[in-house]
Amino acid sequence: MRLLVLFGGRSAEHEISCRSAATVAAAADPNRYEVVTIAITPKGQWVAPMTGGPTLVASGAPVDADAVLAGADVVFPVLHGPFGEDGTLQGRLEMADVAYVGTGVLGSALCMDKAMAKAALAASGLPQVRYRVLRDTAFDDAALDDSVLAEISDDLGFPLFVKPANLGSSIGVSLVTDDLALERAVALARSYDEWLVFEEAVVGRELECGLLGYPALRPSVPGEVTPGRDYYDFDDKYTLGAADLVVPAALHPAMAAQVRKLAVSAADALRVEGLARVDFLYEEGGRGLLVNEINTMPGFTSISMYPRMWAASGLALAELVDELVDAALARHAHRSGRVGRLR
Repeated sequence: MRLLVLFGGRSAEHEISCRSAATVAAAADPNRYEVVTIAITPKGQWVAPMTGGPTLVASGAPVDADAVLAGADVVFPVLHGPFGEDGTLQGRLEMADVAYVGTGVLGSALCMDKAMAKAALAASGLPQVRYRVLRDTAFDDAALDDSVLAEISDDLGFPLFVKPANLGSSIGVSLVTDDLALERAVALARSYDEWLVFEEAVVGRELECGLLGYPALRPSVPGEVTPGRDYYDFDDKYTLGAADLVVPAALHPAMAAQVRKLAVSAADALRVEGLARVDFLYEEGGRGLLVNEINTMPGFTSISMYPRMWAASGLALAELVDELVDAALARHAHRSGRVGRLR
């Protein structure tokens, strides 16, 4: 079976994608797969990559994207962020009529956009932190800028988070404690996206749960992140390695079961398929579990929580790749016979 591992991409998470793809490619069973790795450069060009030790490098000879897709049995799009995880690439794979790992166009787009994901979760009655969503144009008029910021801080209080709506890996995210920091955080978030999300900061445990399968998703054992800094930011995740990652999380069995159940409910509300990592905040003695966000293509680096949670659930990395591919093939076969698809 020819397994096409796509990686790189045009988002600010390009480097993490390269690391994740190297892990996936190395884990794929050579007795089952012919692994082909193709990079998408920061400018959107498809190339045959050069190997760079424990990672892959998105540079090499240009290739014909249509020909590459036509020759694949299944695609593993290990891309994070916009132009890879937001439904745009998934749309291209649908047009090419090729099986691919992960969530489809709608679910990918919903989960990538934190603002729309929160709206969908709210419509399903699922618990979340208090939040506000604003477009960047709300800050174009200097005369209104201060009043808008004051309204946000009055509503949510300090500390609060400011996030670009369409990025992951904590890129562009700020934890702010005063008005001056809030202004700087808005400027940073606006440099990445036109839609901004403001969230109350919750004092609580950070829990995660992996999901896998098709047509039904099944949950892994939960894990817990104890940040080495004020919050679980990019450096904490990928550079400093200071965060304490505990798998499985130390939870009462009833609470662990609740995490697993709520993870599936949140994924169903956002049309998630194949795989995901659902992140929670657990406010002990308060509101309990709160859905934070869903990542439809979680990291697969050597320190990433998604493969670690499945390893703790009894699924080694090579077996995890097999199950993800099987889910992709099952989804493609299930959808291919629908009315409106020409054969």
